[in-house]
Amino acid sequence: MGAKEQLSDANERRLPLLMVDIDGVVSLFGAWERAGGQLGEGAGERSLEGCFHSIEGMPHFLSSTAAAHLLALSSVFELVWASGWEERANEHLPHLLGVPLELPFLRFERSVGRSHAHWKLNAIDAYAGGRPLAWVDDALNLACHEWASARGAPTLLVQTDPREGLTAREATRLADWAQALSRRPAVR
Repeated sequence: MGAKEQLSDANERRLPLLMVDIDGVVSLFGAWERAGGQLGEGAGERSLEGCFHSIEGMPHFLSSTAAAHLLALSSVFELVWASGWEERANEHLPHLLGVPLELPFLRFERSVGRSHAHWKLNAIDAYAGGRPLAWVDDALNLACHEWASARGAPTLLVQTDPREGLTAREATRLADWAQALSRRPAVR
């Protein structure tokens, strides 16, 4: 195999991207009966692990459960912050949650060029190029699903409940998808 074929094979074997939103995935919303305790208001009595932190003067309940799932998923995905937090994700989350240091992050234009398009699509599309990707977010809309269906590369959208964030259910779905993708023969 020549150098060009080896490089092509290495590119084809790269891990798929996992675009990770923060608010509603790692930083949870909702009524809490007690800090780090049980989620109220219709979500049953499932307990969530995590704690409140003040980040730039704003209270956030950061889910250590979601962080543990992200750490596990980092063996089958290349993680990328896809959040309005942009570089601030790396400033705050690694030391608060133990997630990997200095993950790549996306920068977003504040105005969307297409009507009814999701504000993250242009940046995600530009970063991903033709690579397979999964995107976990609490606010996926019709434009996201249309974009995912039209992509030439494998694409998985996973929506979270912003009161629960990234749970075992979503993490299992993501891991199964990445593992199935890794078993597919490389395209030549």
